[in-house]
Amino acid sequence: MRILFALRQRGVTDTRVLTAFERTDRAEFVSEAFADRAYEDVPLPIASGQTTSQPSVVGLMTQALDVRPRDKVLEVGTGTGFQAAILSRLARRVYSLERQRALSRLAREIHARLDLANITVITGDGSLGLPEQAPFDRILVTAAAEDPPGPLLAQLREGGRMVVPVGVSDHMQQLVIVTRTAAGYDYDDLKMPVRFVPLVEGVEPG
Repeated sequence: MRILFALRQRGVTDTRVLTAFERTDRAEFVSEAFADRAYEDVPLPIASGQTTSQPSVVGLMTQALDVRPRDKVLEVGTGTGFQAAILSRLARRVYSLERQRALSRLAREIHARLDLANITVITGDGSLGLPEQAPFDRILVTAAAEDPPGPLLAQLREGGRMVVPVGVSDHMQQLVIVTRTAAGYDYDDLKMPVRFVPLVEGVEPG
C-alpha cells in the first residue's frame, strides 16, 4: 500500500498508527475528481477552499500525539474528517471542531457511512476549544497559530499532550508538542517544518 510505504519512509514506525491507516481508506475523504490521487503522499483540495494534509504529515502528527486506547481527544480543524477517522481507531472518544459548516456536514456524513461512532464533529470556533468536554487527554491542532492557544492549553489534562503547528501563517511552521505537567507546560520542537492554514477565530457564516 503506497500510503504505508510513504509513512514508513518519513519515519512513522508506531504499529498502531500504521494499522489505523491501513483500516482507513483516504479515497472516502476526497472528492471523486481526486480519488485516483488519494493514495499519493500529497495534500489534496477539499470543499470550502481547504486542503486535506498529506498522509505522512497526518501520520507523524498522530504518532507524536501518542494516543492511548482510553484517551479522550480533541481535534481542531476537521476538514472532511480523515484525521479524526485515524484518531478514532486509536482513542476512546474523538471530538472534532470545524468552523466551516459545509465541511462539518460532509465529515459527519462520511463518518456515519463508515460507522465511526466514537467521533463527534461540532461546528465551532476551534481557537476556543470545547470547554464543556474538557479536560482532554490529547489535543491535535491542524491549523497554525503564532503560539499554542491559551484556551486549548487550559483544556489539556495534567499529563496530557497537544501537537500544534506554530509559526507565522505565511512562512513555514514547526510542529510543537506541548505536555501539561503539575508545574506548567513543557514544549518540545519536533524539528519538522510544515505548512498549515492559519487558525482562524469564529465560525464561517452560512
